[in-house]
Amino acid sequence: MSKDEQIIKKNGYTLHVVPTTKYKTNTFVWKMKAPLKENEATMRALLPHVLQSSTKNFSSSTKLRAYLDDLYGGILYVDLSKKGDYHIISIIMEIANEKFLSDQEPLLKKSLSLLSEIIFQPNAENNAFDKETVEKEKRTLRQRIQSVYDDKMRYASNRLVEEMCKGEPYAIHVNGKIEDIDAITPERLYTYYEKCLNEDEIDLYIVGDVKVEEVEKIADELFHLKDRVVQKAKSLQPVEKRDVNEVIERQDIKQGKLNIGYRTNVKYGDHDYFALQVFNGLFGGFAHSKLFMNVREKASLAYYAASRLESHKGLLLVMSGIEHKNFDKTVDIIHKQMEAMKNGVFSENEILQTKAVIKNQLLETMDTSRGLVEVLYHNVISQQNVNLSDWIERIEQVTKEEIISVANKIQLDTIYFLTGNEVA
Repeated sequence: MSKDEQIIKKNGYTLHVVPTTKYKTNTFVWKMKAPLKENEATMRALLPHVLQSSTKNFSSSTKLRAYLDDLYGGILYVDLSKKGDYHIISIIMEIANEKFLSDQEPLLKKSLSLLSEIIFQPNAENNAFDKETVEKEKRTLRQRIQSVYDDKMRYASNRLVEEMCKGEPYAIHVNGKIEDIDAITPERLYTYYEKCLNEDEIDLYIVGDVKVEEVEKIADELFHLKDRVVQKAKSLQPVEKRDVNEVIERQDIKQGKLNIGYRTNVKYGDHDYFALQVFNGLFGGFAHSKLFMNVREKASLAYYAASRLESHKGLLLVMSGIEHKNFDKTVDIIHKQMEAMKNGVFSENEILQTKAVIKNQLLETMDTSRGLVEVLYHNVISQQNVNLSDWIERIEQVTKEEIISVANKIQLDTIYFLTGNEVA
């Protein structure tokens, strides 16, 4: 997406090099993408944590972290995400730029060697991961899944998606299911790891003050994969327009969580995606939006009220925290804000303000190398090639008519309310 992104196809993976002097560190991001599958999601959530915990040569977390410290305080972490119907593993390393070091040792090569070891030489023997590591990470995964249940804001967001996307891969939780954890053995996880290395779509991003030729030479030495035909998520038929699904769930909680899901019928890469971005900013994305101003500020009905897009799945998700008794009133006001958007009840001034905030947000994201990679990776998922200046230009060009047009494609799908045990 940056004009300077060099994309080089390799055997079994794609190398993306972004030479830039903007950041003090060099960042490597290894991304593995596969279609979301219920029978694999929990193993996939466990795998990157097992890989980053130890390796063949650094057989404990302590040893691996001590070596990272030797690399001038190198940082290593992993991440999991869902984008559309794909489940994505990211392994991220950030290291100092050797140009800023007094002894100028070949830090770039040493660090990429470590990344290669984490991926290709795990702490495993006889086709099984180290048992102790797997058990430790299984306990942590259980806590991670449990923590979503305990955080009612995140829980309600997840439950909305589960209800809205029943029968679709996107309903699968990014961390899998607690009840699937026990069945994962070191052998089963290792077999799955080999499958991922042989079948996933893999991208390696290297961002920093680097030379493309040097990075490519090191990558050719360290990263060897078999060619593969990348698995595509099955294209689902568009969801038929159905009656609005209303779900009320009761728990012992003090504050109600009202979450509403809409189908936008627009995805990243579609012509009107940029108009949808501006729509979301006006509707609920920012502090000057209709939801914030009318639901939270004017009517004082919500502790928070906002909306966000799932760009690769075509969803618009509204989140709000309300008193249990205010359910009907809040739903009504949210519906009215959507109607106002469909009828063009917003000013040119609000459009300009929204475009300015989107532009700032995008530039802020790009202020970190990790943010830059996330923005660039949209192109891999959507098989598009939108560069940053195009993105900003396309946002600038969005007209009021286009916003109204995209608003009228949006359909209400599911209303989910997590409320207290008392009878409403």
